[in-house]
Amino acid sequence: MLLNKNTAKKTAEVLLQINAIKLNLKTPFTWASGWKSPIYCDNRILLSFPAIRNYIKEQMANQVIAHYKKPDVIAGVATGAIGIGALVADYLNLPFVYVRPEAKSHGRKNKIEGLLEQGQNVVVIEDLISTGKSSLNAVKALKDAGANVKGMMAIFSYGFDIANQNFKKEALTLVTLSNYQNLLEQALDTNYINETELETLSQWNANPSNWSVN
Repeated sequence: MLLNKNTAKKTAEVLLQINAIKLNLKTPFTWASGWKSPIYCDNRILLSFPAIRNYIKEQMANQVIAHYKKPDVIAGVATGAIGIGALVADYLNLPFVYVRPEAKSHGRKNKIEGLLEQGQNVVVIEDLISTGKSSLNAVKALKDAGANVKGMMAIFSYGFDIANQNFKKEALTLVTLSNYQNLLEQALDTNYINETELETLSQWNANPSNWSVN
């Protein structure tokens, strides 16, 4: 997983600034996977802050070009990355499509919404990477539709080992604006968390599937 240190620090700063990062060490959040987590990252809230969404949009677009060159199409993963993906596509003056978790059960029964042609080069946009499973399912759908997926660009990654393994297995490059390590560093520097909370958050990140409140 590739990132730029300066961008990672600034991205963590703005996510904390708009309270996209929620902490609850006493009553943890429950993820869809069933994991208990003392932290929840809601990147969709950044769409409500014009200056910050513009910063994220421009940084993602610049990183797409730097790492993948200009693709033919930008694809967002539903639903969290539809908004930011469309903004990145607009900034780069590129077509945009988005990928549903499942095909619609009615109408045209699409899984990919928008015009995607065989052989087109695609960069996938995500808001958040946890295990990478749903993100890579979207990549598979695009490949099955005949797309040439160049790689993925995400706002934030929790940095789990399982995600690293999943992306390595699929031989897919992932570039992120920031990650969990940079988030914790920034949160500590700005007194968003204290040393005790840092220890708890680090322990959770090391073994999220088995973590529990002491």
